[in-house]
Amino acid sequence: MARYLQIHRATQDVSVLHDRLDIPGLGSLPVNAFVLHAQQPVVVDTGLSTDDKDFVAELAEVIDPADVRWIWLTHPDRDHTGGILTLLEAAPQARLVTTFGGFGIFGCQYAVPMDRVYLLNPGQDLDVGDRTLSCLRPALFDSPVTTGFLDRKGGALFSSDCFGAPLPTPDLAGIDSVASVPADDLRAAQLLWASADSPWVRDVDRNRWPDRVGAMRSMAPSAIFSTHLPPAIGVPDALWDTLLEAPDGPEFVGPDQAALEEMLASFEPA
Repeated sequence: MARYLQIHRATQDVSVLHDRLDIPGLGSLPVNAFVLHAQQPVVVDTGLSTDDKDFVAELAEVIDPADVRWIWLTHPDRDHTGGILTLLEAAPQARLVTTFGGFGIFGCQYAVPMDRVYLLNPGQDLDVGDRTLSCLRPALFDSPVTTGFLDRKGGALFSSDCFGAPLPTPDLAGIDSVASVPADDLRAAQLLWASADSPWVRDVDRNRWPDRVGAMRSMAPSAIFSTHLPPAIGVPDALWDTLLEAPDGPEFVGPDQAALEEMLASFEPA
């Protein structure tokens, strides 16, 4: 089988299944799914929803899909849902963790039996055998149904789209640790992503925003696993500091029709 994912064990408890999207004008965006190797194994998101992907076949390089007990859907955008239906088939004991709103959105397109669903709200916990996962709403998000969680045993924070960063090159997007990204590139990419993915952040109360970020920071996570960022082991202070800057970062304005036509013209043969 041709492999499309880069797979590595980031910590004793967490495997990363890495893909990417190359976005003209933005950069190379990591797209990660994760396996938390708990007593009751947890798969966090399931990759891109494109026809060339076979998430379950790739997952089998990490864990027998039949052993998966929980599939945590951070939110039902198509860069998070690629392998969910096939994984539910391959993992007959697994339940899909989402919110009432998340299930409603996902259910508009896909049929999932209610006995396979587990509804969990921010502030509630999930027992996965040898540890407790505390559900939370990340500081930045592009969907109102987004959740992440803190692994109370290992200390890892799974933050969904929060901390995302379209990096300058595919090589940077695919590295094993965010510590290898040049500091200036990382800061600029985080601010760009915050503006593009969570444009509402420019309208937040500046007096309350530090408390919002501080609520996550006070959890003192040992690592941050974001869908759209290389793993952050040890969590450098710069990640939090840039998140605090997000409301006052540069505003993202996407290409308009004239820019699209110019780009398309550049693809035409001479």
